[in-house]
Amino acid sequence: MKILVFIKQVPDSEAKVVAQGDRPSWGESALVINPFDEYAVEGALQLKDALGASVTAVCLGPETAREALKHALAMGADEAILLSDPTFEQLDTQGAARILAAAVRKIGDADLLVFGRQTLDNGAGLTPAQTARLLGWPMLSLAGSIKIDGSRVTVERVIEEGRQTAGAGLPAAISVVQSIGEPRYPSFMGIRKASKAEIPAWTLADLAIPAPTTLVQRSALLSPPARTSSCEIIDGSSADEIAEKLADKILAEKIL
Repeated sequence: MKILVFIKQVPDSEAKVVAQGDRPSWGESALVINPFDEYAVEGALQLKDALGASVTAVCLGPETAREALKHALAMGADEAILLSDPTFEQLDTQGAARILAAAVRKIGDADLLVFGRQTLDNGAGLTPAQTARLLGWPMLSLAGSIKIDGSRVTVERVIEEGRQTAGAGLPAAISVVQSIGEPRYPSFMGIRKASKAEIPAWTLADLAIPAPTTLVQRSALLSPPARTSSCEIIDGSSADEIAEKLADKILAEKIL
């Protein structure tokens, strides 16, 4: 069984994001594997442990995203692939889905695609379903547990109303939530293996598809309005005088 788990490199959750021109910027903050995608890796590795499946981590991003892939390898993924090309910058969710679907077709023979529920930087949560639609595969979202029985996958979906059981035939795509289980820590041997791993980088030419068009474009990124405040200190010779002045001020300002 071949499982592809999709991850993304994002700014650390403690990063302070500011508007810089028409783009968001997080300055020199650290870049890490998307926290929701760590749960996706954990879900894929649980299936690897149970079924002897192979797990390949796939990341769409710049060269720096190799570090996120090394994290997935250190956790236990068998292989990693980076999808990187200048034309992949500033993609919307639909454009990203087209790239990921092309990568799935190039890899071939995949039985299951595993995604995190959303990314920390964008948070739309649309790419998993859009990728499944482009491939013509069933999509099972918000999975808190995954079971494979022959050629069928069954998940327990964690939704606002409670829990819901859903299933589909393989191949299929799923997105997971935190209920899948706490992501395992990379082992020492895993870290050593990841540091020596050769991670191929596929460009647009390798995927043999036209450059994806961006349907959603950011026309402007506005900074929040500056906050101004003032403070007036009311003084007097006694507490009663101060209270009387404060009451008069409140009435004059029509606060009450």
